[in-house]
Amino acid sequence: MNWNYKQPVEIRFGAGVIKTLAAEIKAFGGTKGLLVTSRSFVKRGMAEKIVNDSEGLIVAVYGEVSPNPEVSECDACSALIREHECDFVVALGGGSVMDCAKAAATFGLANVPSTEFLATGKAIPQEHLPIIAVPTTAGTGSEITSVSVLSDHQRGVKAPMASDGFYPQLAIVDPQLTHSVPPYITACTGFDVLCHAVESYWSIHHQPVCATLSVHAARLVMQNLLTAFNEPDNAEAREKMAEASVVAGLGFALPKTTSSHACSYPLTNLFGIPHGEACALTIAEFMRFNAENGDPRTEALAKELGYADAHAFADAIDMLKSQTGMRADLKDLQLTDAQFDALVTASQHPNLLNNPVPVPVEFLRKMYGAMR
Repeated sequence: MNWNYKQPVEIRFGAGVIKTLAAEIKAFGGTKGLLVTSRSFVKRGMAEKIVNDSEGLIVAVYGEVSPNPEVSECDACSALIREHECDFVVALGGGSVMDCAKAAATFGLANVPSTEFLATGKAIPQEHLPIIAVPTTAGTGSEITSVSVLSDHQRGVKAPMASDGFYPQLAIVDPQLTHSVPPYITACTGFDVLCHAVESYWSIHHQPVCATLSVHAARLVMQNLLTAFNEPDNAEAREKMAEASVVAGLGFALPKTTSSHACSYPLTNLFGIPHGEACALTIAEFMRFNAENGDPRTEALAKELGYADAHAFADAIDMLKSQTGMRADLKDLQLTDAQFDALVTASQHPNLLNNPVPVPVEFLRKMYGAMR
């Protein structure tokens, strides 16, 4: 078996490490930075605090990133980078903020619109500004990956872009920043972590270093997500979920995600279901499908985590979904036949090809039909 491993992102993990931000910026010579964040962090004053604590090194703020960042938001960040002649970017928030910031740090420097590269196959420029990623959710792992996911609603596209230039220079992972995340978002992001771990383990591109990381991350989620959901101020559960997020990010960065993520994109793009909840909707079904069609890694993962078999692990996931209020079906959407067909078609996303067992369209129709 031939394999490689690459992880260029330096990671600072621990309670209170956000206090080192100014020192970290000075260490690489940053002088004028753009802070990219969401409206909620601007409203709550967190963005202002980060700017004040930067000792004058952050000179501009873009605080309009939405839960599914649009190409227009990325281009607005790019414009601010050029306007203020920024030489670094800080991303404060969840995966959507980091996706927007990572792309803007490249496209802003190159002075090109993001639409030129989203789902076009065009080579992404490699020159980029240094990025410091500060996650505030235990979810996407985007702080240590080379992927940015953007949406172009005019074209009806939501897709990932990958480039070595999207790797942050530094990830500052402070679990204390996740304590204010409400239970529903805690569950959504936690299931995203679980799907990263599970899918990367059974991906056709699996390799031993990433597989080891994925097992560790999956175990942490199954042991700690419910506590973090029920007890938002439980420091240990929050820290373990933050650890799971980073480790799962390291685990899926090279094998990539597979079936549940392939289906999540149209579930979000067509019906507005949050990404983590969209991933959670199908992960147990694909686990059963893979096991029933002879994939040994799906069974191996379940047993490594202490379950009797893949079906028992899938049942445990379904139970955790129920306990955290994640949707179990699509009945509330009252899908028309046209919407159903569009969902099936769009779920045949390239990530589906990473699944260890080929997924026929008939299975997609059967799976979604049972949820309808």
